[in-house]
Amino acid sequence: MSLLFQDFVSWEKHCQETGELLYQPVLQYEIEQKGRTEAYIWENIARAYDVMRDAVKTGLTQNMTSRSGMVNNGAKKVAAAPVTVLSTDFQLLVARALGAKEVNSCMGRVVAAPTAGASGILPGVLTTLQEIHQLDDRKIHEALLVAAGIALIIEENASLAGAVGGCQAETGSAAAMGAGAIVYCLGGTVPQVFNAVAITIQCMLGLVCDPVAGLVEVPCIVRNASAAAIAFSSAQIAIAGVDPVIPVDQCVMALGEVGQSMETRYKETALGGLANTPIGKAIEKRVLIQDIQILPDTPAE
Repeated sequence: MSLLFQDFVSWEKHCQETGELLYQPVLQYEIEQKGRTEAYIWENIARAYDVMRDAVKTGLTQNMTSRSGMVNNGAKKVAAAPVTVLSTDFQLLVARALGAKEVNSCMGRVVAAPTAGASGILPGVLTTLQEIHQLDDRKIHEALLVAAGIALIIEENASLAGAVGGCQAETGSAAAMGAGAIVYCLGGTVPQVFNAVAITIQCMLGLVCDPVAGLVEVPCIVRNASAAAIAFSSAQIAIAGVDPVIPVDQCVMALGEVGQSMETRYKETALGGLANTPIGKAIEKRVLIQDIQILPDTPAE
């Protein structure tokens, strides 16, 4: 097979017919299509999750300031906020997603899951889920395979790239991956896992990609935090048995349709939205001047 599955219906049907868990056909896909051994795959999934955990830790313990000045240790501020709006777990979820994404914006090491622009979502979701429910690493590693399968199908039928489908394609897909992973880890049924994906897409549909000064900092970092929160809420709704009404494959179809109709200025071009505000344009000008100033002198011809 050149693809894992064309759609979620096919994935669900396969698991019904074979009795396999959701992660197993994804694992087999990696073995067959990439020519890798099972041991190699598990080893690299474990390494990827270690990088995710390290990014969360780094974001919450080290100095996270960017050259643009737009990133300034937001994760640590949220984690230590004296006035709390959220429960402790929810506050930590937001802080961890912020922290991991700040590491990316400060040129640190992250896992693009599915993209660098959305690299704080799965680390925040999975580390918080693991802590709350005392899950072992193996279950998280299986969930990462489930998340990868979700991303493959979204990529085939819509997009994972902000330049193609807006931020809904990046943070929206990552949140959908996280929501599905949560429900899988907590023993939800296959339909519940896919309902979590559908609900997440419904919540993220239409989100534009408008990075200020073309940098993956504002509003990208805070959107990672909000997407992690949506992943948790969507998972809760789905595992409670709420019907999303619109099936997951049709939600993905809508994701693709909205992405195609979205104007170019809202697709990672920094020409619209927040990037086109007076402050956004001023930051862009300042960053451009800074970049020019650090260019090496060009020898005269």
